Amino acid sequence: MADIALSPTARSTIRRRKERAVIDRAVLYRILDAGLVCHLGVIVDGAPLVLPTGYGRDEHTLYLHGSTGAVSLGNADGADVCVVVTLLDGMVYARSVFHHSFNYRSAVVHGIARTLADAEKMHGLRVITEHLAPGSWGHARMPNPKELAMTAVLALDLTEASVKVRAGGPEDEDDDAQVNAAWAGVLPIETRWGTVIPDAERPPAIPPPSHVKRRAGATLYAWE
Repeated sequence: MADIALSPTARSTIRRRKERAVIDRAVLYRILDAGLVCHLGVIVDGAPLVLPTGYGRDEHTLYLHGSTGAVSLGNADGADVCVVVTLLDGMVYARSVFHHSFNYRSAVVHGIARTLADAEKMHGLRVITEHLAPGSWGHARMPNPKELAMTAVLALDLTEASVKVRAGGPEDEDDDAQVNAAWAGVLPIETRWGTVIPDAERPPAIPPPSHVKRRAGATLYAWE
């Protein structure tokens, strides 16, 4: 399915700046795999509610993490939802304020969410954990029954989605480019993992494992 192009629907069709639309499903998956936080949109009591949450992808399914006590997730089960992931790559400075922009990669997913239970729920938790903190599922303690009861996992098929990407420099008017003295260009945006900070509150101290150390200093959101 990764080699099957995205098929725009009425709500996933990009109408503004169509040249930035990407229909390559592999690009959708790369954006989702690069991000850490998504924003989930759902209707609660007749009004839209958008919440940030962690997620993970396995093949053609997106798994979303949440709490069973959250009204938003209760309303999402069986409902039409929208999930957005946005990665910022640079601030674009133009010769006019109007043409200032971002370089970015964004994915918008539409679909019917479903709440998982039992083995499916554990699989979803593993996918989310290994996406957010690779190596932790086999290193840290597994969730106990009480923790599982407090945790909700939603699944969303990646059937209906749109992708939009902007890259490159400013798109100035010809007149501005010729006579405007303002500086124009791109200031790249980078997010990096920092230095490992061990928990000093509860000894004994345990050296950080390799799956933590190898992330230190690495750039987030970069294309693989």
